[in-house]
Amino acid sequence: MSTPSKPGPIATDQLEQILTEIARQILDHGAASVTPWGSTTIQVELAIDRVREVIDAGASRIGCSSCESPKLGGLASYIDHTLLKPDATVAEVDKLCAEALEQKFASVCVNGTWVRRCSEILRGSGVLVCSVIGFPLGAMASEVKAYEARRAIEDGACEIDMVQNVGALKSGFDDFVERDIAMVADACHRMGSRLKVILETALLTDAEKVRACQLAVRAGADFVKTSTGFSKGGATAADVELMRRTVGPRVGVKASGGVRDQAGANALIAAGATRIGASASVTIVRGGAAGGSY
Repeated sequence: MSTPSKPGPIATDQLEQILTEIARQILDHGAASVTPWGSTTIQVELAIDRVREVIDAGASRIGCSSCESPKLGGLASYIDHTLLKPDATVAEVDKLCAEALEQKFASVCVNGTWVRRCSEILRGSGVLVCSVIGFPLGAMASEVKAYEARRAIEDGACEIDMVQNVGALKSGFDDFVERDIAMVADACHRMGSRLKVILETALLTDAEKVRACQLAVRAGADFVKTSTGFSKGGATAADVELMRRTVGPRVGVKASGGVRDQAGANALIAAGATRIGASASVTIVRGGAAGGSY
């Protein structure tokens, strides 16, 4: 009589579904109230956090294992070489990685679907993989952002650029904005990755920019970032200087959106940027100028 074979390990996405269902049943049978902005009672938060701890305990063994911060030197070491357009092809992604290897950029920044491929190409090179979360609007549920971050990190992302909920900030829902960021920051830090929070500065007043920076720092962000490149406007030296003054020396500032030439990149660094996001990175480091919005 043959011995039954042991079942294989449960895939991470299956585990996510199982534990999410457990959390949902806890919510259904609890007495918690949920507001339209997703605020929950302490009991509900504890239930969800406990479920997430189980997920993260396993996922942390899968995430990025060599996520040291890039050492800043020449201009290339400041740059996240970026390809976020929706029609990006595999050939363009491969070219992005080849250019990053040649120029020794800090990272490549790609949409989640390309993270695993980039991670495999760049493994051991010192060039990191960065992915965007809640991009480009930032208006989805916090739990979705946190899951998206975990999945990208499992695939090899060392850095996560998330879009804050701009409408919530402008509505004065500061507690919600902080919690939204904190959920993603917690997911990133449990798995050894860093979080950059995109403020979308072109849509904010100076007072809102300051508030957004303060909330991001309190929530555990490692960087604040100017723009997605998909909205009006982009990085300005004035915004970078304001963000740097607000967050202080221990939090990074990433300038992105409309960085098209070397002089512009250097001006942003002089204003306090420790990272530059650009799609025209090769042209920039070679001293040329490029069009485009990112």
